[in-house]
This record gives sequence, C-alpha cells and structure tokens, in this order.
Amino acid sequence: MRFSLASLEPRKLAAMFSFSVTCVSVLYLLLGCGASDPVDSAQNSPLGRDSNGTDAKDWTATRRLPHALIIGVKKGGTRALLEFLRLHPDIRALGSEPHFFDRHYARGLTWYRSMMPKALSGQIVMEKTPRYFVTPETPGRIHGMSRDIKLMVVVRDPITRAISDYTQIISKTPGIPRFESLAFKNRSAGQIDGFWSPLNIGLYAQHLERWLAYFPLSQIHFVHGERLIRDPAGELGRVQDFLGLERIITDKHFYFNKTKGFPCLKKPEGSSKPHCLGQTKGRTHPRIDPEVIRKLREFYRPHNLKFYQMAGMDFGWQ
Repeated sequence: MRFSLASLEPRKLAAMFSFSVTCVSVLYLLLGCGASDPVDSAQNSPLGRDSNGTDAKDWTATRRLPHALIIGVKKGGTRALLEFLRLHPDIRALGSEPHFFDRHYARGLTWYRSMMPKALSGQIVMEKTPRYFVTPETPGRIHGMSRDIKLMVVVRDPITRAISDYTQIISKTPGIPRFESLAFKNRSAGQIDGFWSPLNIGLYAQHLERWLAYFPLSQIHFVHGERLIRDPAGELGRVQDFLGLERIITDKHFYFNKTKGFPCLKKPEGSSKPHCLGQTKGRTHPRIDPEVIRKLREFYRPHNLKFYQMAGMDFGWQ
C-alpha cells in the first residue's frame, strides 16, 4: 500500500509538521548555531562592553583576594581616600576595616576572601586597615598572600596626626591625662615617650623599614595627607596612575566644605546627593602647649628626614 500525505487527516498532518519544526529547532540550539558568542559581542562592541557598560567578557562577579591595600596610617586620611576611590567604576572596595592581617589572621584566607565585595574581571578589589602599617607581623603576612600587591600609605605631619589621634581618644575615653603629660617620659627632662601609640605611629621611617624588607618601593604609594585635603583631585590622580587606572576621578567630583575644613563629594557612590565624611571627621583639636610642640618638632625632625630619604619624597613638615 502506497503512503500519501494527502491520505492523512489534516489534524494529524499539522501535528507531524509541528513536531518536525520543534526537533529542528532543538538541534539548532544544541549545535550553538543560534546563540551569540559573548566574547565576539564584546569584541564587536566599544571597549569590549555590553549595552549596560559591563565587561561583556565576564558577566559573573566573584569574591577575590584584594589587589591593593590602604595600609595606613591612622588619622592620616585613609577613610577619605577610600571613599574617594570608590567613585571609580573599576574599583570595588570593602567599606569596613577587616583587620585580617593584624587581628584575624588565624581565620585564614578563605574567611578573608569571603569578606571582600564581589567584583568583575578587570576590577580592582581593595580594603583599608590603617593598623597594618605599624603592626610588625603584617608585611610578611601580606607578602605571603601576594608578592605583587599594591600598597597605599596616607601620611601627614606626625604632630598633627598625633593630636588628631589623641582628640579621638578623649572623645571615647573622657578623663584621661592631658596630651602634654602623656607625650613625655619625663617632662622636666624633656624626654619624649616615643612608645606612646599616638607618637609611635608617626615614626614613619621605622615602620617603613619593615615593609621594604618584603616589598620594593615601586609597590608602595605615599599619599600626602595635607595635599589630599588641599587638592583631592590631584592626589587621586596620582593614586589612579599608581593603580594603573584611567583618571576618571577629577576635580568635578569634589567641593570644599569650609565648616568642616575638608573636601566633600558632590555625588558619592550610589547617591545623587552631596556627601561629607562623618561627624567624627574634622573635630576641633585641643590647644597644646607651644613648648611641647617645639619639643615634638625636635623629636620628629631626624625621623622625618630619614623618611623623606626612604620614600624619595619631601613632605615639607617643619
């Protein structure tokens, strides 16, 4: 008996045709003929990005160990630097201080990685913990994680930094002795107590020596704390160069708040409103006896000169 399509009922014929089309479509998709290649799409689009501006070669954000660290110093301007850098689309920064290399190292790198923000391929992951710079164990620990990591240190006049540090201490612990008392081992003999934390942090050359035992100077960038206030765009430009990034953060992002005495952001990350750093920034410092300031200048002078030589940069502190 001869088979004829004409002999089939119209409903059966329609069903066979629909099934055949479905089979062909499935085979087509399995062979990848109809799927666009994201890599090819990226190469054919401007800057290798998709219509949303995302790196089309990697649509999956993952948690990775940091490529850069702001390692210090306390009361130098590290919070300002971090908040300013977060304006850059190629930077993903942890907002809080994880204190991994100085306090939580026993938790391991897996825990540390879990703390990091998710980032796309090509984005720089970073965090800041100012205590790293002065903690003896941290250079070796960080080197054990990455030999190529980039390190940033914000430094300012060590005397101003110490007074700012003390101002923060008394805001949290009222009733402690005056700065003038704590700054000396023996005030009548004029012996400065270089082991007192607010003064010890300012011995930058002493701390830098430990870092240079593990990292070349080319991997350490010093941010001038006073210039970060006077010219934030200029300092951020140099930081972006150091990180190998396009200079996207410019003077258009800042305005100077005369009340606080600090630069503020016109439009911070994730907001359309101007933003200044918290109320704790720009506290009024207590008045310090001028004679004590003079003694501190004598104490820090040789340390500062040695630091200038080591860093290859004169910060101009008197």
